[in-house]
Amino acid sequence: MTEGPDRAGSGHELRGWCGVRVGGWAGQTAAMTSDELDLLVLGSGVAGLSAAVRAAETHKMRVGVLTKGELPQATTRWAQGGVAAVLHGDPDSTDLHLADTLAAGAGLCDAEAVRVLVDEGPARVEELIAMGAIFDRDKHGQLELAREGGHTLPRIVHAGGSATGAEVERALVEAVQATMAAIHEHAFALELIVEGERCRGVTARFADGTVHEVRATNVLVTTGGAGQLYAVTTNPLEATGDGIAMALRAGVAVADIEFTQFHPTALSVEAMPRPLLTEALRGHGALLRDPSGERFVDELQPRDVVSRAETRRMLELDADHVFLDATGLEAFDQRFPNIAKELRAVGLDPATDWLPVAPAAHYTCGGIVTDLRGASSLPGLWAAGEAACSGVHGANRLASNSLLEGMVFGPRAVEAIESGASGPEASGAMRTVLGMNADLPDVVPAGVIGGRFVRLDPIVAPTGGAPDEPGVAAQRDRLQREMTFRAGVLRDRASLEEAAATVAEVLAAPAGDDVAAQEVRNLATVGRAAVEAALRREESRGAHTREDFPETRAAFEHRIVFV
Repeated sequence: MTEGPDRAGSGHELRGWCGVRVGGWAGQTAAMTSDELDLLVLGSGVAGLSAAVRAAETHKMRVGVLTKGELPQATTRWAQGGVAAVLHGDPDSTDLHLADTLAAGAGLCDAEAVRVLVDEGPARVEELIAMGAIFDRDKHGQLELAREGGHTLPRIVHAGGSATGAEVERALVEAVQATMAAIHEHAFALELIVEGERCRGVTARFADGTVHEVRATNVLVTTGGAGQLYAVTTNPLEATGDGIAMALRAGVAVADIEFTQFHPTALSVEAMPRPLLTEALRGHGALLRDPSGERFVDELQPRDVVSRAETRRMLELDADHVFLDATGLEAFDQRFPNIAKELRAVGLDPATDWLPVAPAAHYTCGGIVTDLRGASSLPGLWAAGEAACSGVHGANRLASNSLLEGMVFGPRAVEAIESGASGPEASGAMRTVLGMNADLPDVVPAGVIGGRFVRLDPIVAPTGGAPDEPGVAAQRDRLQREMTFRAGVLRDRASLEEAAATVAEVLAAPAGDDVAAQEVRNLATVGRAAVEAALRREESRGAHTREDFPETRAAFEHRIVFV
């Protein structure tokens, strides 16, 4: 887009939608619910803020950011391990990073998408450093690199030992606040506005309870995943799959939603979300043991492998956890100060105690299908980060590729918008959708991952009236427990069918129209698709394990796409 007089900032600050000091547009009140933005960003994690900064600062777009909590309150800040990127070269290479990512993805990664990720990632990390992000360095001033599960070599940059997400979020929040982007906190996006087969904005509920249209030429969904589908999770309360659910209701293509990654080393305590014990602990030599002290898995295998091994050992022993033995790690408090503090807060000393751990829902590998520019199947609607299915992760995300994906593909969407792009092209995961013949689903171009289209009839719940808060809370708890026990690390047809019945009942139950009720509706919408896809995928692959179909089957090397 070219800069015009209507997009030029005055250089002074205006009060934003939420009444806090943020960037604004000259001659406007920043109550931009009636004026069309160039770009509306939903969410304030690494993907959304990276995009907002690029759009507002580099291209002078009229940018709005809607976030349902406070600006820094994104899932990004919970990320511990770091950012995977090849920064030092030999003996590492982007080819090795690509190979590790493809291996973890179990046959469903789009190789072209992974190539973009690993090739462009290092430059995005350097940009973040230039923006003010502070990563850990050795005594010579060189970036410290850690190794995590599934990675051939150490290539993980980190901050504060295990506070990488918090540092990335801090730097990006400061950067976006320095731009002219209008920011609205405590604003909950309800539905996409679709006019003339194009996305034109969203309806949103504001902090005062009122609902307004926020209109934009382009909408970028960066609302994260649906970790709160599960009772045991590392995700904050806000991770309710809002963007993915809106896309499903609007008929936008969504894929790979059956692949929920469980992190194998969540601290087994009553707290929820579960405190995460970063992958880097195992990279530095921490060992997994059962109560007898026996090691039962290679700790540096991908997360799906380790989580399955843990779950099976726990079932064998009728135990609710195993142990992470970090007693052999030197300088634990210096390397991992935040984790050390958390452990001592619950009475554990990493120098002497084995740490109780169990798998916890951690990452939604699928989402809104996009091309390599972030374009969805609906013109004007873009997606990036955990809410998107770009083809990068396939059936299981490689450790520390999540922050990287956000900082690569968020700005990519902005550059595509700036160039005048609108609808999707046949690249990335979108190649599956555009390459499919609905009448002949097995006919796809060579080198393209095939797919199966699924259409779900909507289940419409009564709305309106006074919200029933106790009822809403009970429905959320019921949904989470059912998904955990019936559609978690291990599944089979019987358990999935039970989960499907519960999800349908939750969707059909009367509900209020407040945010809490909408979050349950969104979780159930995503859960319905996840269970349906898991039922259709009669094999085990990556983060999806069917006890009744334990083998990976070539016939299922395709995406399940909801349209």
